Amino acid sequence: MIKKISTAIVVLALTASCVSKKVYTDLENKYTDLKKENRKLQDEGEDCTKAKNELDLANTALQSELGKTKSERDKLLSDYTASDKNLKTLQASYNALEKNSDEALETNMNKNRELLAQLELKQKALANEQERWNKLKGDLQASSQRLSELESLMTAKDASMKKLKETLSKALNSFEGKGLTVQQKNGKVYVSMENKLLFSSGSWAVGAEGRRAVVEVGKVLAANPDISVLIEGHTDDDAYGGSGPIADNWDLSTKRATVIVNVLGENKTINKQNLTAAGRSEFAPLASNATPDGKAKNRRIEIILTPKLDEISKMLNEL
Repeated sequence: MIKKISTAIVVLALTASCVSKKVYTDLENKYTDLKKENRKLQDEGEDCTKAKNELDLANTALQSELGKTKSERDKLLSDYTASDKNLKTLQASYNALEKNSDEALETNMNKNRELLAQLELKQKALANEQERWNKLKGDLQASSQRLSELESLMTAKDASMKKLKETLSKALNSFEGKGLTVQQKNGKVYVSMENKLLFSSGSWAVGAEGRRAVVEVGKVLAANPDISVLIEGHTDDDAYGGSGPIADNWDLSTKRATVIVNVLGENKTINKQNLTAAGRSEFAPLASNATPDGKAKNRRIEIILTPKLDEISKMLNEL
């Protein structure tokens, strides 16, 4: 543009002498306008250059941003592909689990039904067992009550037999050392009288001293009507050598026991239903028959006093 203006100036200078002043002036004005236009165009060129540089910078930034965006897009695409693959894998696993879960649920439901049925049976059995336990508990309480009553009754019976033994010992105290003993054992009272106190050898007739002892026993028995009385006759093992209606030691021991029952029966206040006579011969010895002292101990009458146990037996049967 400047080159063109210079050329125009030269042309004007060469032709200045041959043109009119008016033309010259017009040319000069045009030149001035052209200079202004040139400066304007230069300014615009600079602006364009500046704008171009700015656009180049923006383009560079946009290219960088585009590359970054493409990289992020590629990464997102890769992540999406991997996520899609994982999603399909998870969906397949979920479908398999759902199928297995349905099957397991059905199996568990069947098992639960079976368990519920078993539980119902157990509950019924438990209820029956509870009912049986309650009955047993009631029976046990009743038995415990009866047992307590029985123990009280037996304690009372034992106390009464102890008192009876003391009463007999006191009543028969004068016969001490004469072959008479009073003992309490196994819930019974035993009055043992050796034959030397009661009978002569081979005889069943009661002597005066022996009769007096039996009468004293009868007095105590008369005051205790609830006592069962067993009179046992015992001999040693020597064969019976007498004559008359006695055949052997069995007969002799039974006859002697019967005689004692008769002596006791002379006391009208004694209930004869409480009396029993028995002969034991030589078969229940207290000592060896090998010595005279042993034979003497074995020849005896035993009066065994037993409390009536009807009430106790009834209570035992109820236990």
